[in-house]
Amino acid sequence: MIEFKDVSKKYDGIFALSNVNLGIDDSEFVFLTGPSGAGKSTLLKLLIREEFPTHGEIYVDEWDIVHLPMERLPHLRRKVGTIFQDFKLLPQKTVFENVSFPMEILGLSDQEISRATKEMLELVRLSDKAYHFPYQLSGGEEQRAAIARAMIMRPDVLLADEPTGNLDPQSAWEVMQLLAKLNSLGTTILMATHNLDISSNLPHRKLEIKEGRVFSDSKKNVSAKEKIHK
Repeated sequence: MIEFKDVSKKYDGIFALSNVNLGIDDSEFVFLTGPSGAGKSTLLKLLIREEFPTHGEIYVDEWDIVHLPMERLPHLRRKVGTIFQDFKLLPQKTVFENVSFPMEILGLSDQEISRATKEMLELVRLSDKAYHFPYQLSGGEEQRAAIARAMIMRPDVLLADEPTGNLDPQSAWEVMQLLAKLNSLGTTILMATHNLDISSNLPHRKLEIKEGRVFSDSKKNVSAKEKIHK
């Protein structure tokens, strides 16, 4: 369960988010939509403690992440995985090395790393590209490798910030199929996107963010505009 309670975030006197109240259940797939600058990326950054709210409370399961001690931050980053529009793969490492990197940092055994990495590469259909470097991959393959790296520690939550933004339509749908599969296995997914073709054609919950507020929520099926006119 993810919960935002009266969360606001201000940059240089301007609110990126304003009094956001939001609950996301375990294993939900949620699209964050809205124009550039609406606050979508800020909301995701708050969930991994890359940013702190100006005020409000944020919970991931029972964890109060606003007041989480620094020594517990690595545990949060294992619980909440992140993928980005620009992949952020390490160019000097192979696909296998990129995917296994989080496990190596934790000092896990070579046997455990090898087993888990092979399983994850099979899941994202990159077993045949394990020893390729990022420059040898297509955009869709790079994003699938980035997803595999984010999922290697089996996080409960996966945050995806415009993961199809740099992809052609076919590659974008392949990435969406992979995310849907991960969601079906129990991973909670929160995806920020401008791609209305994808978000409008899939049945997942949609949260529209405008000017730092939750403007509409398909789960509640009522918009802020409708409330104003009632």
